[in-house]
Amino acid sequence: MDTDLTLLDAARKLDQKALVAIFDRYAPDLYNYALYLRSDPSKADNVVGAVFSKFLEQLADGKEPQMNLRSHLYKITYHLTVDEPHFSKREVALEFLNFELNYSDGHQPKASMPENKRVMDKLALAIKKHLTVDQRHVIMLHFLEGFSLPEIAEIVGKKVRNIKAIQSRAITKLSKVMDYTVSA
Repeated sequence: MDTDLTLLDAARKLDQKALVAIFDRYAPDLYNYALYLRSDPSKADNVVGAVFSKFLEQLADGKEPQMNLRSHLYKITYHLTVDEPHFSKREVALEFLNFELNYSDGHQPKASMPENKRVMDKLALAIKKHLTVDQRHVIMLHFLEGFSLPEIAEIVGKKVRNIKAIQSRAITKLSKVMDYTVSA
């Protein structure tokens, strides 16, 4: 039961080992995402429980994910946090972010180096102070969680062109705040 497709097939039959494997594989990342959104460890933990409860309900009702399993679970997490009536402050808690940016060439910045640590701290502050809620979500999901723009569009319920525009505006705003030039 290694691949998501194999796990999903077994989960559709409510196979307990598959369900445990799915939980073990995705719960830590979903918890971190919920923590970014909620800023409260106990609320983030409750969200993860609710995500898997909702997922089990969907499986029991025969409502299988129409997209990949990871995106589906993030979509549930997003909607449980953002759409909840009590979630009025919709602010991403950047102090919980672990900045390990994913570059297409596989390069990982060394955040432990003092100059990179200062840049990452400045970036976290710029994201918190200068980006809209939608821009924060797109930046987090794309650069920190590694989702493609179509996957982000599915997760947040917007069109891909809107996600591209949101990302473009966010990068432009961050580049101005960070004093960098963006090359096309």
